[in-house]
Amino acid sequence: MSFTGKYELQSQENFEPFMKAIGLPDDQIQKGKDIKSISEIVQDGKKFKVTVTTGSKVLHNEFTIGEECEMEMLTGEKVKAVVQLEGNNRLVANLKGLKSVTELNGDTITNTLTMGDLTYKRISKRI
Repeated sequence: MSFTGKYELQSQENFEPFMKAIGLPDDQIQKGKDIKSISEIVQDGKKFKVTVTTGSKVLHNEFTIGEECEMEMLTGEKVKAVVQLEGNNRLVANLKGLKSVTELNGDTITNTLTMGDLTYKRISKRI
């Protein structure tokens, strides 16, 4: 299953408490909570390019399945991570105490970020 496509954020759960927990400033949280971010994924075999645009903020990460890479977090901090593919539709990464699971089902992509007992969930649809 190919992840390639553009996806628009449809809904999210626990945005504010999660962003506070990872250290995002309140003004950025308030600005970002109602913006429909657009995620663009380009998959070429095991190589991925992911661009997430939220208002004027653009987050860009590139990785190859199973290889260590440097990823930019929502806070702007760069961390080392390895992204694994589970099955044919699930990307899993651990970034500095944060677990990221991105699952593709048809035209819906669900991204779940977990830190301790706090979970932030985003659901986006292919556009």
